[in-house]
Amino acid sequence: MKKTSDINVTQTAALPAPRELVEEIAKKDSQSDFISQSRQEIHRIIFGDDHRLLLVVGPCSIHDTDSGLEYGRRLAALKERVNDRICLVMRVYFEKPRTSLGWKGLIMDPDLDGSENIDKGLRVARNFLRDIIDLGIPTATELLDPITPQYIADLVSWAAIGARTTESQTHRQMASGLSMPVGFKNGMDGTCQVAINAIKAASGVQTFLGINTDGKASAVTTAGNQNCHVVLRGGTAGPNYDANSVAKVVEDLEKAGLKQAIMIDCSHGNSNKQPERQPEVLDAIISQVENGSEAIIGAMVESNLEAGNQKFPAPLESLKRGVSITDGCINWATTEASILNAYDRLASRFASA
Repeated sequence: MKKTSDINVTQTAALPAPRELVEEIAKKDSQSDFISQSRQEIHRIIFGDDHRLLLVVGPCSIHDTDSGLEYGRRLAALKERVNDRICLVMRVYFEKPRTSLGWKGLIMDPDLDGSENIDKGLRVARNFLRDIIDLGIPTATELLDPITPQYIADLVSWAAIGARTTESQTHRQMASGLSMPVGFKNGMDGTCQVAINAIKAASGVQTFLGINTDGKASAVTTAGNQNCHVVLRGGTAGPNYDANSVAKVVEDLEKAGLKQAIMIDCSHGNSNKQPERQPEVLDAIISQVENGSEAIIGAMVESNLEAGNQKFPAPLESLKRGVSITDGCINWATTEASILNAYDRLASRFASA
């Protein structure tokens, strides 16, 4: 009999069931309480009960956990200074969507050598998330593979569905069952209707193929996730963080019967892929808040210890510490100055609250 399946599969390596890994690298009661509290705080920001700005900030991707932890320590210290006006959440991105080929993130290739040791990557990811939570910083990540949440989602306070996957039925279904608030980015062309459709789908009851905590294929039924919002990140048509673009999205959300809650990504299309322009975008966002915009609930900034990015693949010994190997970032000094400036200017939002 001729073989008709797995013709192009060269290897299948079994992974631990999600339950096994979660029990092996378990969260403490204090971590569980912190995650629940931070998710509730983000919920209150989305729905206007908390007037702080939700700021998701950190490396484009985590590739070196030592420098990532140093970044987290700096962010934790800054959080103490701004927490009454800004809710800081750290970008802890382990999965990277690729347009063609390239490094797919720490979970897929933790050794950065093409060995694709996913078993190790999942363990590294869980341990790093726990370390950041212990610093008192909520975590944010983009969920790309629909199986990944079973392994790490219990340690995440906010999740993104990226521009490449917002239109995906699989990711909308996945989001409907997630336990944390979710931001859907606009499509790659910069238009927002796909994100609005995604929120509608994710907020409804869904049944789909997935795996349970024992790793068995299952029919998963969800109640729907009511904590979803739009993330504007610009697109091929240009930036969409200006007041007119925001007003158009507010109108579209209202027509769709959805909460008018918008986060703005300062990177990607909104900075014309020039990471050094992110403070300029953040300034423009704060100006809209100062002018009375209530729809803008947050912003996202790609930031690292050092500015820019570096070519990868490359010999590991040649990599510079604290420099992104994916999208370019602003450095820590610029990040801190931008956040403190935003903090000062946000006083007006609280004066009128």
